[in-house]
Amino acid sequence: MNLQGLLAKSRPREQLTAHLAATLDGAIALRWRVGTVSALDEATDGLFWAAACLAGLCHDAGKIPDGFQAMLKGQIKAWGERHEVVSLGFLPALIKDDHLLLWTATGVATHHRSLEGGRGPLLLAYGNASDTEWRDRLQPIPQNAAVELSIWLHGTAQGAQLPTTPDPQHEFDVIGEARQLFDSLWQWWEQPASHKRGLAAVLLQGAVTLADHVSSAHGVMHMRQPLDAAFRPQLERVLADKGHQLRPHQSDAAATDGHLLLRAPTGSGKTEAGLLWAAAQVGQISTETGGIPRVFLTLPYLASINAMAVRLGRLLGNDDLVGVMHSRAASFHLAGAICPDDEIAAARKAVSRAAATRLFRETVRVGTPYQILRGVLAGPAHSSTLIDSANSVFVLDELHAYDPRRLGYILAMAGLWEKLGGRIAVLSATLPDALADLFRTALEAAIQVVEADTTDTPLRHRLGLRDRHLTDPKSVEEIRQRLAEHEAVLVVANNVADAQHLFAELSPAVDEDAAYLLHSRFRRMDRSALETAIGKRFGVGCGRHPGLVVATQVVEVSLDVDFDCLFTSAAPLEALLQRFGRVNRIAARPPADVIVHPATFAPRRAQGPDFADGVYPRTPVESGWNILSAYDGEPVDEAQARLWLDEVYGTAWGQEWHDEVERHRQEFTDAFLGFAHPFISRDDLAERFDELFDGTEAVLAEDRDAYEADLHSADGDQKAGRLLAERYLIPMPYWAAPLTTWEKKLGVRLLNADYDPRLGLGQIRGPAVQAYEAGEVL
Repeated sequence: MNLQGLLAKSRPREQLTAHLAATLDGAIALRWRVGTVSALDEATDGLFWAAACLAGLCHDAGKIPDGFQAMLKGQIKAWGERHEVVSLGFLPALIKDDHLLLWTATGVATHHRSLEGGRGPLLLAYGNASDTEWRDRLQPIPQNAAVELSIWLHGTAQGAQLPTTPDPQHEFDVIGEARQLFDSLWQWWEQPASHKRGLAAVLLQGAVTLADHVSSAHGVMHMRQPLDAAFRPQLERVLADKGHQLRPHQSDAAATDGHLLLRAPTGSGKTEAGLLWAAAQVGQISTETGGIPRVFLTLPYLASINAMAVRLGRLLGNDDLVGVMHSRAASFHLAGAICPDDEIAAARKAVSRAAATRLFRETVRVGTPYQILRGVLAGPAHSSTLIDSANSVFVLDELHAYDPRRLGYILAMAGLWEKLGGRIAVLSATLPDALADLFRTALEAAIQVVEADTTDTPLRHRLGLRDRHLTDPKSVEEIRQRLAEHEAVLVVANNVADAQHLFAELSPAVDEDAAYLLHSRFRRMDRSALETAIGKRFGVGCGRHPGLVVATQVVEVSLDVDFDCLFTSAAPLEALLQRFGRVNRIAARPPADVIVHPATFAPRRAQGPDFADGVYPRTPVESGWNILSAYDGEPVDEAQARLWLDEVYGTAWGQEWHDEVERHRQEFTDAFLGFAHPFISRDDLAERFDELFDGTEAVLAEDRDAYEADLHSADGDQKAGRLLAERYLIPMPYWAAPLTTWEKKLGVRLLNADYDPRLGLGQIRGPAVQAYEAGEVL
């Protein structure tokens, strides 16, 4: 067999040398995009990118054995061995420096499987095998093709100006060299590694894996950052066309060099300030590292992420420049592009777009922090996320929305991003000093604080307190009166049940096309349609239209809507202030009414602490209510709001909250950020991440047949078919999984429950519910 006859893949059919060359190109592109990372250079003596590129070039050279080629050509079902251990045999003939050889071997050996633990670890498969067993299992290898491939690798490496041996070798023992280098590699990583060395190893694995995946998908990574020096004048032109100019806090953010903490009220251009800061950091990091920094904007809710992606695409003048990072990204793209005449084509395009983001195509991405945090699971599946985050810019919006565990994890990860050359900004309309102090503790470098000047800011809201629950008949009647006066009314309940009850009571008071219920328990397609309709009717700049939106916390962050008045259940002050921000958003009218109703306190279970409407801890809600009681009937001074928050967090509860966040930050650091054993599988921790951040999803039993029909609707395109089917999925928390049944044939959970497209998920029925309530299902 000659070199031209060797394959790397069968579907689609791809020549081995073409794939290796493309992977090298991917590694070189990644090197240019990431730039110099000082922490990696220190750990590898400046060899990191040379090792990454050489490993990318050689990673699949081990596909040369007859057994592997027979498998690719369909002559046998499976080879049963690992090609990456054979790839090691080509390295000693190519690399003279022993240190570079071991780093390159690290990248080659680990680009598919872990050394220890997980699925099919290499050490278990080959560590105790004798020389004879290695040869019996991995041979035969076509010797002429091996020599020809070795010469090709040498010439290609030299052409890319990578460090190689002076001349190619024409005679060597591939299996013998592979066995010897495998043993040396294991000895090198057998002992615990220092933090920098272990981290460098994981990032090297990520670089090789990412280059391989980009090559296999024939993808292209963007090599330009649209949030650059041109963004500020572009934004200034947009503002000038509307008769506005940059506000002082926006200019201050743009002038900041390093980490930022920005406090600015909703509607004050906080997002634009964060983007101006990001553009400035892009220029500074690029000058220091030679790379093209990526910009990540993170938000806590899917609705706000989707809205931000659309908004950012408009600001940049091109939606294709913005990636969406969350578990339902393809659904987001489908909702924005679907054409009733060709759903399958739209689904294929949406799947392709989401896949490109998973391959880190775009240099601007909007998503949940979870998607970036998942990189600490390392291994071939997740380490690419870490290398992509090096020398990057992170805009963390509304940290107050996370519970102490998630917040602690995010702050711990921010510390790692900083070590990898990143710069971090926290933006908030409601950031107490206690959270600002935690942010400072998490980072080593100084943090500049920028605060919007609210001295001359028009007062947007007038506070009103009531002595009855939001669902009380008298409360409902008061809301009806405002609807009768043709106002745009926002009602925010703390839980889905209260929201559904209120919508049923209030929606008859307005036209059907002017009343909306929004919460997290809708089918994807219904939720998407609701968000679109709400934005068109109540969005800023859409004109004033009367109507009703009843919602839960999903409206709190980054939805650019504007109502005439608000009726809300009591909640922590941060949440209330966010809800206030959806009313009289740009202060175009006199102070608008924001009416707060007391919550009902009760334990979630027979024993345990009290929660407000089953959602929020009692103490911060009560503390916030007591503070607001002194301002009943008065305009809300947003400059004073932070003092209210500091008062809440200055209590004993605030200290407990602070200690809990710190405990989880340290817990995450100890468990995930040490990398003393970088190649021991962390697959067992993946489900724990999913439970903490993503929850689960289910399909209504009545939608089962429609779901199955969509699965098979795309002419054999499984990904497009599954995306079309996923519009029937309803998100649920992980603890609710026992209320469902698993449909093995379809690979989805089924839920027997009432459902209405306007009301969302209703009562859950069936024996699973009875078993769960009886404590038989844990």
